[in-house]
Amino acid sequence: MSCKKENDITKMQFLTDKIPSHIPFEFKQNLVPENKLIHKGIFSPDLNEYYYTISDSNFEKFEVFVIKKNSGKWSEPKKAFFSSTYNEHGMSFSPDGNSIYFSSTRPTNIEGISDTWHIWKSNKVNGEWNAPMFIDIPNLRKKLVSHPTLTNSGTLYFHTSNLDYTDMDIYHSKEVNGKFKNAEKTAILMNFKVGKCTPYVSPKEDYLIFASIGNELDLMISYTDGKGGWINTKKLNDKINTMGQGNPYITPDDKFLFYTTGGHSEKDWKVKWVNIESELKNN
Repeated sequence: MSCKKENDITKMQFLTDKIPSHIPFEFKQNLVPENKLIHKGIFSPDLNEYYYTISDSNFEKFEVFVIKKNSGKWSEPKKAFFSSTYNEHGMSFSPDGNSIYFSSTRPTNIEGISDTWHIWKSNKVNGEWNAPMFIDIPNLRKKLVSHPTLTNSGTLYFHTSNLDYTDMDIYHSKEVNGKFKNAEKTAILMNFKVGKCTPYVSPKEDYLIFASIGNELDLMISYTDGKGGWINTKKLNDKINTMGQGNPYITPDDKFLFYTTGGHSEKDWKVKWVNIESELKNN
């Protein structure tokens, strides 16, 4: 009876009739318009809003949409409040839900900063979101910077690369007195050298999930060594890693993984979700 009650509560939280166990399945497949691709899905920390990225099949236009809970149903999709005429993607909330970070190609209008993807942030003040502001990471002004995720300690993780997308890897930067310091490459211990992208770091910084870049993207998990490094890195199980995966996001209760999956050539992409509790344990 306890399990049934827990499942009923979870169904109400996500306004869905079916909750995944260890077998992933698609979340709200009706959100993807014809001839469009879905790239990422995240919830606000209170689970009342669901944000997701849609692009055209040529990857020329990225837009973030949102659905909200309304009288026990999900609302119709609308563009996110931070949408612009430029591209937006790679969004994540601060753990307290009062800030949202995202990637955008909108111009910074600052001399010496390359026109590419950079990180922006909006804060919620008195229930209203203020205008997005550029996050300046001094040593990455001429790099592509994307897919931010913030921890309880105020450390921002993201991936960065050259402007042509080469040498992509995960970096992090600490906010001190309202400004972010020079970024450092995140030390992830692996048995082979590989590019890395689309990180998700838990608010407590006890685990890190990211996509390794090979012929396809594989979702990996790594655990903190307590000293700023990441160890015991492994692939997530083969029920999750099937045909190219990325854009991981974990619900605030450390229970469900949302991620994008689909073969790159087929461009038949879905956001799936799965119970991830057992995988989050550092075995």
